[in-house]
Amino acid sequence: MDVYNPVVGGPLVHTYSIVARDTETGQLGVAVQSHYFSVGSVVTWAEAGVGAVATQSIADPAYGKLGLDLMRAGRSAPDTLTGLVASDPMSAVRQVGIVDAYGRAAAHTGRLAIAEAGHITGEGFSVQANMMVQPSVWPAMAAAYESAHGELVDRLLNVLDAAEAEGGDIRGCQSAAILVVAGKNTGRPWLDKLYDVRVDDAPNPLSEIRRLVSVARAYIHQRRAQSALETDDIVTMNREFKTACELIGDNPEIRFWHAIGLLSAGEIDDGITILREIAAHNRNWITLALRLPHPPLKTDPEMLERIRQLI
Repeated sequence: MDVYNPVVGGPLVHTYSIVARDTETGQLGVAVQSHYFSVGSVVTWAEAGVGAVATQSIADPAYGKLGLDLMRAGRSAPDTLTGLVASDPMSAVRQVGIVDAYGRAAAHTGRLAIAEAGHITGEGFSVQANMMVQPSVWPAMAAAYESAHGELVDRLLNVLDAAEAEGGDIRGCQSAAILVVAGKNTGRPWLDKLYDVRVDDAPNPLSEIRRLVSVARAYIHQRRAQSALETDDIVTMNREFKTACELIGDNPEIRFWHAIGLLSAGEIDDGITILREIAAHNRNWITLALRLPHPPLKTDPEMLERIRQLI
């Protein structure tokens, strides 16, 4: 449940965050950490091909919704933010960062944002923070983003770590969130979200969100593996499944679907080997395999018998 200030109205989301656009992929993202329960439910907003918004301090979530609406209609991030701030009678307590699909960034730190508070905008990004231990937090975030390499999600994680290394939120840690969307809008937002990961309450949310990003990445590789299976590209399927299994750790589910993929592709010995290893810990996975509607698993008596023997 959000805590609201009865005078100004809005969740008390004092925090540090970044909004950014990746120049190579066009991906848009926003990442945040705060000593506030479920910070991602308020701060993080992004839409593929449109932009990303972080709304915080004594936050007005309408900045997220309206900001995306205006950028979708063709307004730049700076123009969007100017209009939103001008129409907000409580702009003095707001802090907002916005980036659009062309990498134009803008930020606002109201004069009543609790110190230490400030922001820095750069090419394709904006970092902003309030109620920090010291004023070096947001410069460290900007430097971390500009010097980082790799995928956008990893650069965002590095920025959060840099903020915390400088002292971060004066109250400490509680929750974190990362939202990354694709560069192009498909009209299907559920597919355009690449990473939508939240830690609502944890003693070390930055460590936990890194773990969850790794799990989310594992499922991205699983989807690639399953797409490869549909085109009979078994080499790619195996490579993607193995990468996914390495990322997800002890969770056996992706290994199970790898086994099913191998059986479906006629690689029976390899599929059975994986199922046997999984069955050693939990035979329910074998029962599940026998219930699946995949045609090869239903029409090959020899294969079915070999699976049954694993129970």
